[in-house]
Amino acid sequence: MDAELEKLSEKVREAARSKTGLRLCGGGTKDFYGQALEGEVLDTRGLSGIVAYEPSELVITARCGTRLAEVEAAMRQRGQMLAFEPPHFGDGVTSFATFGGAVAAGLSGPGRQAAGALRDFVLGVKIMDGRGDVLRFGGQVMKNVAGFDVSRLMAGSLGTLGIILEASLKTLPIPVAEATLRFELPEDRAIEQLNRWGGKPLPISASAWTGHDLAIRLSGAAAAVREACAKIGGERVEGENAWQFWNGIREQTDRFFSNDAPLWRLSVPSITPPLKLQGTQLIEWGGALRWLHSHADARTVREAARRAGGHATLFRGGDKAAGVFQPLASALMKIHRELKREFDPQGIFNRGRMYPDL
Repeated sequence: MDAELEKLSEKVREAARSKTGLRLCGGGTKDFYGQALEGEVLDTRGLSGIVAYEPSELVITARCGTRLAEVEAAMRQRGQMLAFEPPHFGDGVTSFATFGGAVAAGLSGPGRQAAGALRDFVLGVKIMDGRGDVLRFGGQVMKNVAGFDVSRLMAGSLGTLGIILEASLKTLPIPVAEATLRFELPEDRAIEQLNRWGGKPLPISASAWTGHDLAIRLSGAAAAVREACAKIGGERVEGENAWQFWNGIREQTDRFFSNDAPLWRLSVPSITPPLKLQGTQLIEWGGALRWLHSHADARTVREAARRAGGHATLFRGGDKAAGVFQPLASALMKIHRELKREFDPQGIFNRGRMYPDL
């Protein structure tokens, strides 16, 4: 174990002995997400650097404190990317967002519609548990897991199970061609159109309805993108304007997000008709993700999502007393508690970050 790991391990062991809560912190760009922050800050940025990058194998491994921008820059030089487009929440070049923080938060951007979620790209992790021990799960190839996939369990766990020391993620080539098309459509027709396109072999990599305007991004081979543009029609959004639009959706700098009302994230079946909720909405992922700025109470929002067959998360702002994440059924909560107990016996890591009693 190197000096930095040894130092981290000793801090964890001491916290476990004294049952002192630790708040795992990288760049802090996603501190707003989840329940209230608790515990003594444990800075993970000392563990930084790209451990291995094999472009021909489509895999990159980096330490938790590595800046996400550094990882993405290294991949761009080799014509590759993280296709799920993890948000930095800050300028992509100067943001302090870390690689480990991105995995722990488990958030995906516009590309999730076609590429899949962050957890789908996790190949392996090295973590430190609540005993100060270093554990490895998974590896650096796609078919390396038999049984329960602990690696992907870490994605979105918000640091409640352990410190993600390193992670190996699958990379993909940057598309040869891209085009963004815009249409004037009301919400109901936009949802219908997205689902109609979703049933056809079109290279749609992202979509966003932002109040009477529907934008879609086509990505892939030049010929396929050209053919899809001719088939779909719409108004072409060129170059820098297209990049700024999708980056604004990814980083939540689009004007839709400039709103003081609490921001809810509703995950529902893509065919769900317009949700009749107070406030303003932005629709992504072919209709499956509904962002909602609203002062409606948590019960109203969650009930609307539940009726649609989905769930709702209080993403930013608002009163967290009602819980940030959808309440779990007793059986699922039992599994969460047992996992927490197994990885973090003294409950020192990010106490209450996901659910108040975990």
